[in-house]
Amino acid sequence: MPAFKRILLKLSGEVLMGQGAYGIDPDQAARIAGEVKTVHDTGIETCLVVGGGNIFRGLAAAAKGFDRGSADYMGMLATVMNALAMQNALENIGVVTRVQSAIPMPSVCEPYIRRRAERHLEKGRVVIFAAGTGNPFFTTDTGAALRAAEMNCDALFKGTSVDGVYDADPKQVPGARRYDTVSYSKVLADNLKVMDASAVSMCRDNDIPIIVFNIREPGALLAVVNGEGISTTVTGDAHG
Repeated sequence: MPAFKRILLKLSGEVLMGQGAYGIDPDQAARIAGEVKTVHDTGIETCLVVGGGNIFRGLAAAAKGFDRGSADYMGMLATVMNALAMQNALENIGVVTRVQSAIPMPSVCEPYIRRRAERHLEKGRVVIFAAGTGNPFFTTDTGAALRAAEMNCDALFKGTSVDGVYDADPKQVPGARRYDTVSYSKVLADNLKVMDASAVSMCRDNDIPIIVFNIREPGALLAVVNGEGISTTVTGDAHG
């Protein structure tokens, strides 16, 4: 039996770019869909949150003079585009999928309804949560933590371009050390770049481990779900 019954996978929008400078690479979306399918096929109920940074990043736009609220809403709409791309890629390989948006747009996808989302998961569908929390000034990391709590997920898997949490940026510091496990409080106190503070705090308060791994490594998601592969688990302070 797998250790997890239900998980949430959080991906950055940049993962969908492939080698491009922006936008969605269909081959990359297909590859990630294949990774999700391998986990879903084991019987683990799976939901996804995808950021929007490959299309529009609200915080960066706000820094250039956009109204922060409007910029964040634009970023949320970008996440809906990514969710639809992932839905298409998953359904192309036979995985039944539903997209639920925190901003209602019934012509495009379902509105976010917690109990309906739970029912989809129980029926073996992959649910992709779009539009963050539906509010400006919150990141998709926080949206992912919120949905993981609402769905009673056993863990939040953060797929990034590095294979865990380091004590310094491994791309800048050759001797940076990777943690196997690290506490929520250390992540917050040392400002380790895992997720933003509100997302980490929400996971801590709801006792949801955050498992950080390299989604760009083929087969990494299934390996990490099975307790293999390379990753860092952010967990309770007793384990930090």
